[in-house]
Amino acid sequence: MSEYNNTKNQIRLPLILAIGLAAGIFLGATFSDSPKIQNDLNRDIQKFKEVLTLIDKNYVDEVNTSDLVEDAIEHMLSKLDPHSYYISAADKVEANEDLQGNFEGIGVEFNIFRDTIVVVTPLSGGPSEALGIQSGDQIIKIDDKEVAGVGFTNRDVMKHLKGPKGSTVKVAIKRGNRSSLIDFEIIRDKIPQYSVDASYMIDDEIGYIKISRFAATTYEEFRAALVKLMDTGMSKLILDLQGNGGGYMNHAINIADEFLKDDKKIVYTLGKETRFNSQALGQRKGLFEDGELIVLVNEGSASASEIVTGALQDNDRALIVGRRSFGKGLVQAPIDLTDGSEVRITISRYYTPSGRSIQKPYDDKEDYGRDLLARYDHGEFFSADSIKFNDSLKYETSSGRTVYGGGGIMPDYFVPLDTSANSAYLNKLFIKNAMQEYVFKYAADNKDELEKYSYDEYYATFRVSEAMRKDLAKTGKTNGVKPDYDDMSKNKELFNLHIKAQIARQIWKNDGFYPIFNQTNEVLQQAIKLFDEAQKLDRSKL
Repeated sequence: MSEYNNTKNQIRLPLILAIGLAAGIFLGATFSDSPKIQNDLNRDIQKFKEVLTLIDKNYVDEVNTSDLVEDAIEHMLSKLDPHSYYISAADKVEANEDLQGNFEGIGVEFNIFRDTIVVVTPLSGGPSEALGIQSGDQIIKIDDKEVAGVGFTNRDVMKHLKGPKGSTVKVAIKRGNRSSLIDFEIIRDKIPQYSVDASYMIDDEIGYIKISRFAATTYEEFRAALVKLMDTGMSKLILDLQGNGGGYMNHAINIADEFLKDDKKIVYTLGKETRFNSQALGQRKGLFEDGELIVLVNEGSASASEIVTGALQDNDRALIVGRRSFGKGLVQAPIDLTDGSEVRITISRYYTPSGRSIQKPYDDKEDYGRDLLARYDHGEFFSADSIKFNDSLKYETSSGRTVYGGGGIMPDYFVPLDTSANSAYLNKLFIKNAMQEYVFKYAADNKDELEKYSYDEYYATFRVSEAMRKDLAKTGKTNGVKPDYDDMSKNKELFNLHIKAQIARQIWKNDGFYPIFNQTNEVLQQAIKLFDEAQKLDRSKL
């Protein structure tokens, strides 16, 4: 059982800080011992039971009372904050998988091209790789059922191929020009998922690490990436948390601790009950306590991402670059119900070291859901001057810089959204899966030539030709996207960059993709120029 007591050094809860994320702890059903509150609760429970019984016995039509109870629970939780919600027993496993660091299945990355499931790659160490399933294999049957040309969706594929470790699934595969199908019987196993998407050296000094979420293995992945970069001579680091929706609080705390000295405060929580009050202080010698550090955030950076960002900003440890973060300062705990379902309710608010709550208002749930669109319409994505902060929510960092609570974390250096590097035609090619299909086929057809390159050679010398762009347009036309050669010509360099990055992903995975793709990352490109500012920030504490 997880502990809720205050602790000097560490919050001992695997707390959830983002929508749709999971832990696995039990809180108990009653939050107060007050006789009056208990009597009121018993009265309300009795009233609900009476109504449900009346409907079951007297309502004119047949009614599924279980469905009514599920709807009632969902509606009840919707009256609370936007992040308290209910997960049915049927949906619980899938909801929990994303943060557990692995799922159970056959171990392939797949895509659906023209109504056919295609293996993009067998995952390293998984059962499909062990059996010899190859990139480009087309899955025609699953458990003797035809799945090609029948409108299978991604969700359908996951439903049929994922399953508990040790269970068996049969697949029939078409490979190349072979006329007969190849039958495989695959024993499902645990398949690791990774949350550190990329780590590489931008130049001789600057390292880059991108974290997509804070899952069960994130801290270990992060430390491994950090050690790798430090071993290659890294003295400056860019930590990319853009679009990171959060996850486990303890992993956010551990990562922040790698950058902070001594007993620096990282985060603290306050709830209705004192057992939900706790604080986390730095407790170990961090791997990167002295090097210059920049953290990238945007409107998609939420919860656990904001804990890391807030801790580093309030302690004047890192320069924060990008756009205002999402603004989620509520802590959820998952509670198992007796039928295997789960409720996730907010038990506390968290505060950055300066005392900020960065939770944005949620009195109006519809406004809360439209907040990012409202920011866009208001011009916030393009101008920092459009953002107005409440002076009553003003706080100070350790060196006396002004920061604000009440709605996300404002970066130290604002980078507007770049809409110039955008192509409606390119977006359609991605949406219709044409880009993915084209680069997959190109990489397969030219695999021998591509693998002659070292990655550095590919990065420096590979050029996308006009013929390649035209072939992409042909694939798009086949997938229902009308060619727009004017757009393609106008945005030629953007098309070239995306094609090159996607081909690199086929050969060198994310480590090949991100160094090329990140040329379109305007926040990162600005951050690379700001290490003098990060150095000044560090000196401000002296």
